[in-house]
Amino acid sequence: MSDGVRISRRRILRAAAAGIGAVCLPSISPLLGGGIPAATEPATQPGFNTQRYKISVCDWMLLKRQKVSALQLAKACGMDGVEVDMGRLGTADDMDDRLRDPEQRRQYLETSRRLGVEISSLALSAFYGQSYVEHPKADQFTDEWIQIMHEMGVKVGFLPMGIKCNIKEDLAARRKVVEHLKRAAPAAEKAGVVMGLETALDADGHKRLLDDIGSPAVAVYYNLGDAMEAGYDIDQEIRALGRDRICQFHCKEGNVWLGQGRINFPKVKATLDDIGWSGWLVVERSRVPGKSVEENYTANAKYLKSLFQAH
Repeated sequence: MSDGVRISRRRILRAAAAGIGAVCLPSISPLLGGGIPAATEPATQPGFNTQRYKISVCDWMLLKRQKVSALQLAKACGMDGVEVDMGRLGTADDMDDRLRDPEQRRQYLETSRRLGVEISSLALSAFYGQSYVEHPKADQFTDEWIQIMHEMGVKVGFLPMGIKCNIKEDLAARRKVVEHLKRAAPAAEKAGVVMGLETALDADGHKRLLDDIGSPAVAVYYNLGDAMEAGYDIDQEIRALGRDRICQFHCKEGNVWLGQGRINFPKVKATLDDIGWSGWLVVERSRVPGKSVEENYTANAKYLKSLFQAH
């Protein structure tokens, strides 16, 4: 990768962490209608947490996928933000994406400012269940994702390859992923947003993938729990990738709360401190059976804040 791309990636990722507004981007999807206005900048509003590390949670983990009320529940749990999903897909041809509605986007941004709870990221979780490279509308969804991130002032998106698009073993799928993202990358660069990829690759595999795509607008969305399950050394992986190739983290355990499972979070923090990383830690799963949603995610938020936001 050239020095120019490294510098650009660092600039975009720092903007993502800080919530700096994006530049104007031409209209991409007719579903959203009209040109894109200047991006809203929720992270620059008063009342938001300004810590180096901020804690978020996936809206589907709160059982409030694409519901504005996820912001209120996240606040009740002590979270700084919410990762908002772009809608269900299942086996369908199209996503049930409420964010295509300008009124829905307005309600999210208004509620976010009022509650002081940020939208940390926008997720295309639809591709947990369907293959990104086989779905006929993958490019359309990607373009809408970039556009909506821009319109809502959200700087990072989450794209899982999931089990249906195993780019670690399937070289043809990997080649297609590179093609899809190379096509979408210029629009993401212009919008000042980062497309975060969650895959089964190790650090070396991730670095080769990013180099093949060759854009500062594509980075690794690192899943600590999946890496642990795969047998990777998390500390070495994070150091190998470095601060400029990781846009966000998913913090995930199984049927235990964070801090009570296999991930050594104090060591994770020491590593992130060491490499100079800052940004969002997004809680996924990590729930104790029999406990309520609020109990589970209050416990997770409390633990992460006690460690990552301690003064």
